[in-house]
Amino acid sequence: MRQKVASPDARIARVAARQYGVVSQAQLRAAGLSASAITRRVRRGQLHRIHRGVYAVGHTALPHRGRWLAAALTCGEGAAVSHRSAAELWGLLRPVEGPIDISIPGSAGRAPRERIRLHRRAALRPDAVTRRYGIPVTKPAQTISDLRGCVSEKELRRAIRQASMLGLPLGPEVDHDPTRSDLEGMFLRLCRKHGLPMPEVKVRIGPHEVDFLWGEANLVVETDGYKYHRGRQAFEDDRARDLDLHSRGYDVLHFSYRQVRNESERVAAVVRAALASR
Repeated sequence: MRQKVASPDARIARVAARQYGVVSQAQLRAAGLSASAITRRVRRGQLHRIHRGVYAVGHTALPHRGRWLAAALTCGEGAAVSHRSAAELWGLLRPVEGPIDISIPGSAGRAPRERIRLHRRAALRPDAVTRRYGIPVTKPAQTISDLRGCVSEKELRRAIRQASMLGLPLGPEVDHDPTRSDLEGMFLRLCRKHGLPMPEVKVRIGPHEVDFLWGEANLVVETDGYKYHRGRQAFEDDRARDLDLHSRGYDVLHFSYRQVRNESERVAAVVRAALASR
């Protein structure tokens, strides 16, 4: 029995289903459509031109992923979603309406595209680009680097925090996560530098082991790295732990790795005030 060959429209539909409703002109030609056949389908409303050489199949109500992919497809080989649009694709910032950020390798060529913010990147390395949901996009570390200067400080902090919550690698400058011994040593050096009484280290209080304890003042300090305090369950566990320590008569202070490293004077002042009040 002769096997039935799929029609061009059926082949196009399968491609569009994988690509959030969009196809490139090259994919239409590969499916068997001539230039005139493409034109006829555009006139009949079966295809809708989104960008030069990129079409939506059946309708123009594209999801965000379809819009991101369409923008990358029209910019050609090596193009990748970047900057704020990449942060939206990774789930670091909420999608907003407006031009889509696309980075392309090289410093010349490729005319500007409507509804696309084009970034010509002579130094964009192939290892800075990956695929997410089948869409070429800059990796998280490159995305965070690109965000500096193009979003507010508040949005940048939100993006970094969300990336950390999702466990995305951000590179040594952003997401260095110290070991517990690193944090312990840094905090003890902070205490010595600022003339604070030295605490006990790794003390058990009931079922809990706390990082630092000033027993006479019933004061506990916890130093928190992302790795050990990331995610909803870790958040809930920390809150339950703090509540139990409070019920036992202890005050609990939390300091992040970056606060201990970069804001030692402020951290020392808070600890000193807490010790004085107790």
